[in-house]
Amino acid sequence: MNSKELALKIAEIADNKKAKDLVIIDISEKSGFADYFVLATANNARMLSALQDEIEDKLAEDGILCNHFEGTGDSGWVLVDYGDIIVCLFLEEQRDRYQIEKVWGDCDRVDFTPKEE
Repeated sequence: MNSKELALKIAEIADNKKAKDLVIIDISEKSGFADYFVLATANNARMLSALQDEIEDKLAEDGILCNHFEGTGDSGWVLVDYGDIIVCLFLEEQRDRYQIEKVWGDCDRVDFTPKEE
């Protein structure tokens, strides 16, 4: 699985767990540390922790383990490092504060359409 496919898989896992505002940003041309950001918003701290757990569990089933993570559901943000993919999970307030889409605004977004309910 290449980096883009993994980013899309992570977004799909988050979407299935009811994450909001899913965005995949291709930072490969501007960054030396990763190829993609996958961003998602959770409704509350408990959901944020559940999103992290679900992503880690589903990827571990395929033998894909995270390198490192920072933050907790209670802190309002979680960063999960998968090498070429950086997963950033936020509560709405923290997502507004960090404005990653704005910081990396000159990078392309990868098409991802959340499933409809």
